[in-house]
Amino acid sequence: PDVGSNIARQWIDQDGVDVIVDVPTSSVALAVQQVTSANDTAFLSSGAATTALTNEQCAPTFVHWTYDTYALSVGTGKAVVDEGGKKWFFITADYAFGHQLQKDTSAVVEANGGEVVGSVNAPLSTADFSSFLLQAQASGADVIGLANAGGDTTNAIKQANSFGIVQSGQKLAALLGFITDVDALGLDVAQGLTLTTGFYWDRTDETRAFSDRFAEKMGGAKPTMVQAGVYSAVAHYLKAVDEIQDDGGEAAVTQMKTMPVNDFFATDGEIRADGRMVHDMYLVQVKKPEESEGKWDYYNIVQTIAGKDAFQPLDKSTCKLVKM
Repeated sequence: PDVGSNIARQWIDQDGVDVIVDVPTSSVALAVQQVTSANDTAFLSSGAATTALTNEQCAPTFVHWTYDTYALSVGTGKAVVDEGGKKWFFITADYAFGHQLQKDTSAVVEANGGEVVGSVNAPLSTADFSSFLLQAQASGADVIGLANAGGDTTNAIKQANSFGIVQSGQKLAALLGFITDVDALGLDVAQGLTLTTGFYWDRTDETRAFSDRFAEKMGGAKPTMVQAGVYSAVAHYLKAVDEIQDDGGEAAVTQMKTMPVNDFFATDGEIRADGRMVHDMYLVQVKKPEESEGKWDYYNIVQTIAGKDAFQPLDKSTCKLVKM
C-alpha cells in the first residue's frame, strides 16, 4: 500500500496523470483511493474486490467496475450451500481482500442455512498450503472456501488434489477465480469448480468479438473478467470526458454516473451514487475435459445473477455520498 500510494502520488503530481485504472489488490486500492480522492483524480477499479471502496471509503472520484466481495459471495456461496455444502472451512488470504471475502461469504452461507466450522489465515503468495489444507481436512467441513486469488488459488487447488482432499469428498469453492487460473490448472484438476464471474468471453456475439481482438494482441489468450472490465471502464470514462470536455476526476465520474453502460461487458449497467457499477454476474461451473471443444472453452454458465441481486443494496451502504 505504501509503495502503491507513493507511485500514484508521483503520477499525479509529476506526470500529470488524470485517471488511474485497475489496481489490484484491495489493500493497495484502499491506499490509492485516498490519494486520488485528495487530488481530484479519477480512479476506476477493476481488480480490487473489497466493498470498503464503495462503503466507508467511497469517493466522488471513484468507480468500482467488475466485481466485489459481496457479489462473489452471493454467487458462489449460495450456490454451493444449495448443492448441500452446509459446513464451511475457510483458507483466507491474510489481508483486506481475504478477510472481507470470508466475512461476506460467511454471511451468505449462514443466511442460507449453512455454518462456518473454522478458518485459517494464509500469508499472501505462500507456496506451501499443506498445513492449512490439513486443518481444513481435519475440520470435517463439507466445503473448503478459498478466500484468495491468483497463484494462491491455483496452488491451493493443486495441493488439495495432490493430497486427495477432493477425491475424499470435500468440495473446493474458489471464491475468486479467473479463466487464466483454470487454464493454468487444466480441466483435469479444475473440472467441477464453481465460480462467479463478471464476464465470460464465449457468452454473446459481442463478448466473442471483443475477446477475439484481445486474443490477437495477447498470443491467443482470452480475457479475464478483470481485463475486460478495465477496457469497458476506460471506454466509458473516455466517452464521459468527451461529452463534457473535462477530465477532472469528480467531473468525469459524475458524468459517468449519468450514462448507462451498454457495451460488450454489460447491458444496462448503472453507476450508483456510491461508485458501484451494477451489472449482471454469472455463476459458472468448470467443464469436464470431455465437454470442452478446445482451449479456453472452459465454462458452463449455470445462472445469470441480476445486478440488483448481485451487489450490496444501496440502502445498506455506509457511503457518505448516498442520500438516505
